[in-house]
Amino acid sequence: MMSNTQQLQDFTTQVRRDILRMVHAVNSGHPGGSLGCAEFLVTLYQDVMKRNEGFDMNGIGEDLFFLSNGHISPVFYSVLARSGYFSVAELATFRKLNSRLQGHPTTHEGLPGIRMASGSLGQGMSVAIGAAQAKKLNNDNHLVFALLGDGELQEGQNWEAIMYASAKKVDNLIATIDLNGKQIDGTTDEVLSMGSVKAKFEAFDWIVLEIKEGNNIDAIKAGLADAKSKSGNGKPVCILLHTEMGNGVDFMMHTHAWHGKAPNDEQLAKALEQNVETLGDY
Repeated sequence: MMSNTQQLQDFTTQVRRDILRMVHAVNSGHPGGSLGCAEFLVTLYQDVMKRNEGFDMNGIGEDLFFLSNGHISPVFYSVLARSGYFSVAELATFRKLNSRLQGHPTTHEGLPGIRMASGSLGQGMSVAIGAAQAKKLNNDNHLVFALLGDGELQEGQNWEAIMYASAKKVDNLIATIDLNGKQIDGTTDEVLSMGSVKAKFEAFDWIVLEIKEGNNIDAIKAGLADAKSKSGNGKPVCILLHTEMGNGVDFMMHTHAWHGKAPNDEQLAKALEQNVETLGDY
């Protein structure tokens, strides 16, 4: 675990390199959202969550994380590998036949760190709520974290879960929404506008916090500390994380074009120049 901002930044830069190389190697995957959530997941795993040595699916006596927007698996796999869950060398098998690192995380291959499969979007909130309630039943006072995409909130099951979590006072849950305003076909406002996500969560009686600089590690650390301090008060906590899709690669930012598109050789070289090697490439 590390708390030094520069260490976390160096870790994030290496994760960005991993994402770019993984997606390029198989000419498929989702670099945009992965790059946008790199700072958040690095900070969560390297600075915030209380994690046990090793991995077991029960997760008793530690904080848990569930990735709902599973298409950003490149960033998840990189952070897990570099956090010690499995060999960094295995990142080279991303999206290959019979690999444990599929396009969306799966559980049947037993990849350490993966607690749920996330094929169809919109289901992770429900799983996280179930895990949070299980912790209460087990008198385990650790927290459950979940990450969802903003476009994913267009799916209805989320709102049943969001309603349920407040009704049942699931106050050991911290759900983060990646608010980058983009999805595969354009902006979220163009595809299916949700209006004010903040107003909606507040209407469902959640505590709602915002991290305006969702790609700033110090801002993320402060926001997560605030969220943890507000847990246990009878209400679930939602963080609205304002990120930039494609963050850290200038030509991938401010567009939805890189939601699910791999860079070619020339683009990869240019992107890697902007993210120098820090922890060693796989």
